[in-house]
Amino acid sequence: MRILLSNDDGYLAPGLVQLAASLNGLAGLTELTVVAPERNRSGASNSLTLDRPLNLRQAGNGFYYVNGTPSDCVHLAVTGMLPMQPDMVVSGINLGANMGDDTIYSGTVAAAMEGHLLGVPAIAISLVTRPGDEVQHFETAGRVARELVAQFTSHPFDFPVLLNVNVPDCPYEVLRGIQVTRLGRRHKAEPAIKSTTPRGEMVYWIGAAGPAADAGEGTDFYAVEHGWVSVTPLQIDLTHAGQLAAVKHWMQPLNHLNQLGELTQSHE
Repeated sequence: MRILLSNDDGYLAPGLVQLAASLNGLAGLTELTVVAPERNRSGASNSLTLDRPLNLRQAGNGFYYVNGTPSDCVHLAVTGMLPMQPDMVVSGINLGANMGDDTIYSGTVAAAMEGHLLGVPAIAISLVTRPGDEVQHFETAGRVARELVAQFTSHPFDFPVLLNVNVPDCPYEVLRGIQVTRLGRRHKAEPAIKSTTPRGEMVYWIGAAGPAADAGEGTDFYAVEHGWVSVTPLQIDLTHAGQLAAVKHWMQPLNHLNQLGELTQSHE
């Protein structure tokens, strides 16, 4: 079992250190490789660096780090660095929730998604902390990650899988269990915050995420709020299948473009 670890908080993040420690010694594990960004890249989503080369360096603890995004790290590792494709990509442990709409922006989810896109089963795991909390129970999320990977090792899926996992910030013994959930939804984000630099230039800070709007039973928000670990299977296909027929009908006045195309082909 070869596992690739990454994150979006950077290679020095305590969550990544805990994740590696939690998975070390797992039965069947033959190789554990860490490739993470050199600095915090939260909110980087699925961006890839295409305008410059990437540097791969190794820290004293054995972790590799890249001057790029979370997606860069996994892409580089799977397609150019590792001699063999890993059996699983695990991203995290993120400090903070990645639930509902947040998954669109999350670098933690993006790192796992990049593995999934490259044909590798993947898990993104986050610790859901509350504002002002001083204690982060990374060991709880680490233990959950170990149990999920162990389950995958003994009972692998026979189809591509991308799991988004959110763990309440509490002692392991306090967890109520695990629920398979769907993504909830948030209200729109808070307004951007205006500020002024010492030179008098106007700048803006992106506002905080809005409160949960769709947070009923069955959602990731509900599960975590009530002390459960949330596990949500994700997919990549963004096609809105329910709107295909409506859009085709809407496009009918432009059918002459199709006729022009047919005429062009008939003259070739």
